[in-house]
Amino acid sequence: DTLSLHDALPIFSDLVHVFYPHTCKGCGSDRLAEQQLLCTPCIRQLPHTEFAFHAHNYIERIFFGRIPIEAGHSEFCFSKGQLIQRLIHQLKYNGQRAIGIYLGEKTGNTLLESGRFRTIDAIVSLPMFPEKEAKRGYNQASIIASGIARAMQVPFWENALIRKALTETQTRKHRTERWNNVADSFAIPDPDRLAGKHILLVDDVITTGASIEACAQHLLKIPYTRVSITSIAHA
Repeated sequence: DTLSLHDALPIFSDLVHVFYPHTCKGCGSDRLAEQQLLCTPCIRQLPHTEFAFHAHNYIERIFFGRIPIEAGHSEFCFSKGQLIQRLIHQLKYNGQRAIGIYLGEKTGNTLLESGRFRTIDAIVSLPMFPEKEAKRGYNQASIIASGIARAMQVPFWENALIRKALTETQTRKHRTERWNNVADSFAIPDPDRLAGKHILLVDDVITTGASIEACAQHLLKIPYTRVSITSIAHA
């Protein structure tokens, strides 16, 4: 007997799944819906911080006495070898931009729910040096920022900040070395556009906060500009 189209579709779908499996970006399981990036067990593993709901949280304390930020947040705790590190690694080095959008949307929803970030006017990401961005193909902070912007329904102003010089990698540098490495490497092409705005500055992972601090200092020189900070994770 000839199969009807209705009967054939599940078989075709199963064959597609065999040759082009849709798997969880966290653990590799194929037990997830086609539109999902993470399976339910991995979603439950994500180490949310809840920082956005509390003034004087860990991220805000990093910048006490350094820059006057309005509010600060990191959505997840970063731990080596754990799920969030694997996801960020895939975003940065394996071209998995959808992960950045997904994690950005998670962060944006938290920021909205907290109520402490509702006056944000625009979202700006930490820039990469153009040569490095061209080699990678994109700036992961910009991908994250676009996800946050989508969730918060706030404009993302790409290239509002630019990196002027190729600085050495921040890995393995202590706080003073990180600051000296980035202090004069950023610029703002159109400061009038940002005047009087409450800017949300976005990075992927906050460690010492040296790059965020350098960018925020430039932004805060613009008249009546306010800065809040967020990232996907803190280490």
